[in-house]
Amino acid sequence: MLKKTLAVIAGIIVGSICIWAIETLNHVIHPYPEDMKPNDMEGFKNYIENLPFLGKFMVIVGYAVGALVSGFVATKISKDEKPTAALICGGIFAFFTIYNMTVLPTPIWFWILGILVWILVLAGYKLALNKK
Repeated sequence: MLKKTLAVIAGIIVGSICIWAIETLNHVIHPYPEDMKPNDMEGFKNYIENLPFLGKFMVIVGYAVGALVSGFVATKISKDEKPTAALICGGIFAFFTIYNMTVLPTPIWFWILGILVWILVLAGYKLALNKK
């Protein structure tokens, strides 16, 4: 049980790092407005609302990479033939993604992809089981 718990924690940490890295790159490409304050939620909502398609899509790409890596790492560490650890990671990430989408102005396509993308934890799980 401890091994599976640590596997999920490791999957969440590594997946979060992947998401953070891609979103950081996205903010380099699409920087915040210069006058936006760090804790200005209304300014951040305005930034998200006016972010071009590619800027929003990069967030989905970050989620996809995070899902794949999270599922892979969780499965490798748990050393379990079942996808339990990977699915728990995907569920946790999906929960936080849905929360973010409820507080930020996101279009319907982002909602659909933002939820579906977490199925990629199963691709990471399959890759981790591949012995070749």
